[in-house]
Amino acid sequence: MAWQKRLHTVGWVAPQWPVEYGGRGLGIVDQIACDRVLALHRAPLPLGGVLGLNNVAPTLMRYGTPEQKAHLAAIQAGTELWCQGFSEPGAGSDLASLRTRAELVGEGHDTEFVINGSKVWTSEGMDATHCLLLARTDPQAPAHRGISALLVPLDTPGITRRPIKMITGESGFAEMFFDDVRVPRSALLGPLHEGWKVTMTTLGFERAGVIELAAGLEQSVGDLVDGLAGRDLDEETRVALTDRLVEARLVGLLGSRSLARIAAGGAPGAEHSVIKLLWSRAMQRQGESHLFALGFDGVLAAPGRRAQHDYLLSRSATIAGGTTEIMKNILAERVLGMPR
Repeated sequence: MAWQKRLHTVGWVAPQWPVEYGGRGLGIVDQIACDRVLALHRAPLPLGGVLGLNNVAPTLMRYGTPEQKAHLAAIQAGTELWCQGFSEPGAGSDLASLRTRAELVGEGHDTEFVINGSKVWTSEGMDATHCLLLARTDPQAPAHRGISALLVPLDTPGITRRPIKMITGESGFAEMFFDDVRVPRSALLGPLHEGWKVTMTTLGFERAGVIELAAGLEQSVGDLVDGLAGRDLDEETRVALTDRLVEARLVGLLGSRSLARIAAGGAPGAEHSVIKLLWSRAMQRQGESHLFALGFDGVLAAPGRRAQHDYLLSRSATIAGGTTEIMKNILAERVLGMPR
């Protein structure tokens, strides 16, 4: 929090934001260069960085009313932490299947939404103060229509949150329950029943994050190799670490290619989906290789605790941000042109 406040005072919390919203108007190339410098110096990540700064805020800039845009300063300062109420039991990667409903009731200035339903696997759900919630507002509309995006303070009566404990022992996710939760009509972000379009805009801002995954993988593998320097490693372990370096460099090259395309004014290509797929697999293999290289120290000694944590956390890499199965479908249908 102290680091974020310091960055906020000089306008460097979100340098990629437009100047009129408190940023520095950096393009994606300079933004990622800035992120790499901060990562190199092990600077703390901003509170709610991925969701609030990179996803919710740009969507507020595009669709928000002047009153809704007042949240932007609080997001930068870290006084508001945002989560995204997207996934539900039975509606994870397939957001069009969501069942949480928001019924518009009342008339005139007293019009409000009454929300009922539940969300699950909500990242930062226990710490967040606000939620960008997707709810079905027209149950008769086709699956991808009739959905609206709502800005919901999480201290609103009727909301219950429960932590989901991961195999690492941490609770980075929450399940959330909405029982007759009432928010004013002014909570609607974007047009009524067009939350799907708003959502696609939100997810579209993650393109820089995908490139950062590529750069982060190279750095993490480099740190792994440096941390094992001086150990007497057998041939199998050395080969495995070499494989990890090759994987990281391949993903890094794809990230550089994507960045060059965007810098030249083009749109992100298929490499974004390929990066996500390769990153997921590489992260899991990296966790396995680290534990294997440490041997018994990976289980018994203090240095192995971090390796254990990273190994357990890496199991989620093929789920987070879109499952590997979904990514394969996207590549098959949209890139290779294969039939469903």
